[in-house]
Amino acid sequence: MENNIQVQVSSEIGELEAIIVHTPGQEVENMTPNNAERALYSDILNLAVAHAEYSQFKGVLEKHAKVFEMRDLLTDILKIETVKADFINEIFHFEKIHESKDYLMNLEPHELTRQLIEGVKMKKDNLTRFFDKDRYSIQPLHNFFFMRDASMAINKNILLGKMASPVRDRETRIMEAIFKHHPNFISNTINPIRYDNVSPETSIEGGDVLVARKDILVIGTGVRTSSQGIDFILDQVKNRGNVKHIIIQELPHSPESFIHLDMVFTFLDKNKCMVYDPVIMRPNKYRTVHIEIDNGKVKIKTVPNLLIILKQLGIDLEPVICGGVGGDPWTQEREQWHSGANFFAVGPGKVIGYERNVYTMNEMNKHGFEIIKARDVLKNKVNLSDYDKYVLTIEGSELARGGGGARCMSMPIRRKPITW
Repeated sequence: MENNIQVQVSSEIGELEAIIVHTPGQEVENMTPNNAERALYSDILNLAVAHAEYSQFKGVLEKHAKVFEMRDLLTDILKIETVKADFINEIFHFEKIHESKDYLMNLEPHELTRQLIEGVKMKKDNLTRFFDKDRYSIQPLHNFFFMRDASMAINKNILLGKMASPVRDRETRIMEAIFKHHPNFISNTINPIRYDNVSPETSIEGGDVLVARKDILVIGTGVRTSSQGIDFILDQVKNRGNVKHIIIQELPHSPESFIHLDMVFTFLDKNKCMVYDPVIMRPNKYRTVHIEIDNGKVKIKTVPNLLIILKQLGIDLEPVICGGVGGDPWTQEREQWHSGANFFAVGPGKVIGYERNVYTMNEMNKHGFEIIKARDVLKNKVNLSDYDKYVLTIEGSELARGGGGARCMSMPIRRKPITW
């Protein structure tokens, strides 16, 4: 499955066939405590440890699906001179860069890819640049290993993100270029920045967009995805025929662990989901809204919670509680903070999560999931075909400190259909 892959993602849990990832590189360490906040980090990561943990994640993905590295895909398309020129012109226009276009155009594709991701060092060749305290004329993409946000597959379409922070805009441009120009993929791309009527308040990030079923989207709105962003999605889907329902979940604006819906709610199986109880299940001020689309007409109403409306639409989910049922609220908060609700499914009932969230893992086990260490799978100590339902646990002492989990780090592009 190398060439002409038709993008098709019509659920969160269909058996995974193809996925794009980005192994974190030097861009993660091209950061200091002084610029970490601008880079959307609360701390700086140890690349060697993060890389080792990520290797477990990528390794178990490769046991289930074809895995593409974003860096390789970008290098491939930058070998096409017209694509290379157009892409460089694009980022110069939007990022207002003070750098030599000729310098970038003369770089070999592999080296250009490296610098576009890891940062282009500023040449201190005039007084203004000499005085500039920044090291880079083109900033590193510190967040790019969280592949989920810049692009998302919805049925046969690729929706590009409109990132809440400009420091991530180049991620979206890279993903758009890959899906437009790489021969491996067939898809229709939808990019909000290409529409004249999109308001400045529009923001969309993939961590907030979940494909429950081919006709149902579940979308979070908070600090990263705005109501205007959801209105853009609504405008795109209401005349396309497939999506009939959009369920909106309001999210807290703080702490930062609530940045996306998939930090409090993810699908695990045809009949199970992971929830952070205080936001998803308990009465609170965060509304759940059902948007129904019927022949281009829209009806909007408030509903009790996500699970109730999903059940009414034919998806009956048993909640698994992040941090454990009836557990210490501090434990629940602690595990949610470390992406305890953020699971990625490689198939129905077959998911990946962080080993460190032990109370959540115990709760998963109570619901019939075998807990299997990723390192044991990679050492061939475990035969996954022996199990119907499992959690593959990856070490996450460093990756979790970046503010995301397994779903955040993945960009699935093809899944097998689910029969509900």
